[in-house]
Amino acid sequence: MKILLTGATGYIGKRLLPILVNQGHDLICCVRDKNRFYIPLEYADSITVIEVDFLKKETLDTIPSNIDAAYYLIHSMAGSASNYDELEKTSAENFVSKINTTQAQQVIYLSGIINDDSLSKHLSSRKKVEEVLSTGSYAMTTLRAGIIVGSGSASFEIIRDLVNKLPVMITPKWLNTRCQPIAINDVLEFLSKSLLNSKVYNQSFDIGGPNILTYKEMLLAFAKAKNLKRWIFTVPVMTPKLSSYWLYFVTSTSYKLAAALVSSMKVEVVCRDTKINQILNVTPMTYDMALSRALLKVQENNVLSSWKDSLVSGRFKTNISTYLKVPKKDCFIDRRKKEIIDRDFTITQIWSIGGETGWYYGDWLWDLRGFIDKLYGGVGSRRGRTNKHTIHAGDALDFWRVLYANKEEGKLILFAEMKLPGEAWLEFKIIGNTLYQSATFKPRGIWGKVYWYAVLPFHGFIFEGMLSKLIK
Repeated sequence: MKILLTGATGYIGKRLLPILVNQGHDLICCVRDKNRFYIPLEYADSITVIEVDFLKKETLDTIPSNIDAAYYLIHSMAGSASNYDELEKTSAENFVSKINTTQAQQVIYLSGIINDDSLSKHLSSRKKVEEVLSTGSYAMTTLRAGIIVGSGSASFEIIRDLVNKLPVMITPKWLNTRCQPIAINDVLEFLSKSLLNSKVYNQSFDIGGPNILTYKEMLLAFAKAKNLKRWIFTVPVMTPKLSSYWLYFVTSTSYKLAAALVSSMKVEVVCRDTKINQILNVTPMTYDMALSRALLKVQENNVLSSWKDSLVSGRFKTNISTYLKVPKKDCFIDRRKKEIIDRDFTITQIWSIGGETGWYYGDWLWDLRGFIDKLYGGVGSRRGRTNKHTIHAGDALDFWRVLYANKEEGKLILFAEMKLPGEAWLEFKIIGNTLYQSATFKPRGIWGKVYWYAVLPFHGFIFEGMLSKLIK
């Protein structure tokens, strides 16, 4: 079957893709920027990639008409726009308009559990999208999930950050709100088994694990799984704004995402029924089992996708190809080079930079820069990286975004997502037996120039020390 997969670069889409290919389907993957979509070689023959922006009707012409079904996995939560709910509605309307002209028999949408009259903006937006998608000429299947637990998921990463960093937590009262978490493996099983299954046509289902827990109980269960002693006290006086800042400064989340999550966490998300478990013959795993699997994936450095690699985790507003060509005009450039001793060693060092590995020299200064960025509302350096040794275009890497990564060519280009009075690139490239390293800064106004000269004294030993560690 030919399946249209939207949100192919997202947390769910990246994990669903290999499952569908292994089931024998041909995929049409919709992405806004081909430059940040990596296709494993073993799946290349089964995947066609098209550039589509569902907010721009004119780009939808690239969608073929001979598709059999489509997955709608597009979400704008925590995006930079305050009217993301309207953007999500427009995106859904454009999607329906186009899919109605195709041969698609079914559309599958992953939404959020909705069982409260007073919905957050985030959940209300999901409900609106569901209503729009249901107006199409195809069979509609909606799967509604609450907290998704898996390595790299936003929920898992926030829980991990809180438990690892705070022995004692003074928390807002919404930590006593009940929810029904579900493992990412079970979400993927529901999504794949629903495909072209007439038993789930024109219906919506709540999906969740067997445990109904408060957020406080989820945190304590994580602490138990890690053999950590943690004490959590809830207070009634913490406002939504304070709660958002609490999550923002302690965890790796962005403020936009923290605010959206706080708004949603005040609403109880519990499955009304679980009849789909019997229809699709799925037995969801417990919360403890979901935690164990997620922790094992992290320990084995086998995280397949992470919410941090989504563009909404940073400050990108356009395709990464816009920044791919590093400018020279009106820029300050710090250029350095050294002869390499072992090319393979140097490539490994470059491809392992950032995250837990660090920046090889003056790590405390990099951490300080990340902390200052966080104070000014930036991404900080807590995003780390999804995988310790592999990186692809589009990945988040501390407060950088990977623009280009080609091991054979020996070239890596990073773009700074921290708050800056300008734009900054960090580039590594090997030509012959020489490693070239350049830091480029394009200032914005007088403050941009002041910033460059303020940090210039640190470049001498940070960049020189890093360059030396990359070659030996």
